[in-house]
Amino acid sequence: MRYWWVNHKQTYDQEIGGGYIWSPKRRADGHRNHFYDNMRQVLPGDIVFSYAKGLIQQIGIATHPAVTAPKPGEFGVAGAQWHHDGWMIPVKWHALPHAFSPKSHIRDLAPLLPEKYSPISPESGNGNQGAYLAGISEELGQRLLSYQMPAWSRDVLALSQGMDDDDGALRTLDDAIAQSINNDVNLNDTERLAQVQSRRGQGRFRLNVEEIETGCRVSQVTDKRHLKASHIKPWRACETGNERLDGHNGFLLSPNIDHLFDHGYITFTNNGRVKVSPVVDCTQLMFLGCVDEMPVRGAPFTERQQEYLAYHFANVFIPG
Repeated sequence: MRYWWVNHKQTYDQEIGGGYIWSPKRRADGHRNHFYDNMRQVLPGDIVFSYAKGLIQQIGIATHPAVTAPKPGEFGVAGAQWHHDGWMIPVKWHALPHAFSPKSHIRDLAPLLPEKYSPISPESGNGNQGAYLAGISEELGQRLLSYQMPAWSRDVLALSQGMDDDDGALRTLDDAIAQSINNDVNLNDTERLAQVQSRRGQGRFRLNVEEIETGCRVSQVTDKRHLKASHIKPWRACETGNERLDGHNGFLLSPNIDHLFDHGYITFTNNGRVKVSPVVDCTQLMFLGCVDEMPVRGAPFTERQQEYLAYHFANVFIPG
């Protein structure tokens, strides 16, 4: 479990109300941003402190790794200069019993703030206007929790330890995409159904994948009753219906391997090897029959599969 500090600034109400945090992938000038890159490091069970309007009022527990997601429509004119393409992390927020101002505790907190990329100024206690998601030490996280009732803080930490994977905010996003497909007057009923069904790896998409794939690339299971049709470039990230239904944009995977691949804990290299994220305990993966650098099964990847895998590596795989 790691601790994070998010400076909401303009989007506090939307992110707290929607159960997520969101950032662009790049700065307005196209360059990388450390605080945006941090989104890829968050894992389920991590603690997130919410800072807005000079106060820490909420504490959240991340429930899913970051996924590619468009800028939320509820942001409106907020962040008009931000890139539309971004990262979203579902978060279960809990209002603090006692909201507090970090500035009023700056003498206590300053020695614990990061020397670089601090979310607030160690001198003034004011928020760092250039910061969004900052990593903080466990010591600082525990100090922030110490300003609350001990029993309440213990309960929150216990919740984080037992947090199951929950993609609540992502379901809302996917529902909105599905609704936009159903509302698209340029599609007929059959096309709408095919695109919406592909969200669950069903219908025409699965049939298209089965024309290319014969079994799980890792477990070697070939009985299709025990395999899931999994998108390489995620359904929500597909820009066209063709991408959502493209058989080359999918694998048939055993449920445990589908989980690892879908969440970015593993990916496949073009030369046919499994690549395991540094955030994963490789011993645990061994119990699932998945080992770093092991060869994948089946035919060499097609050119289009390699293109989708490049997207998976850059946007889904967790770099650690």
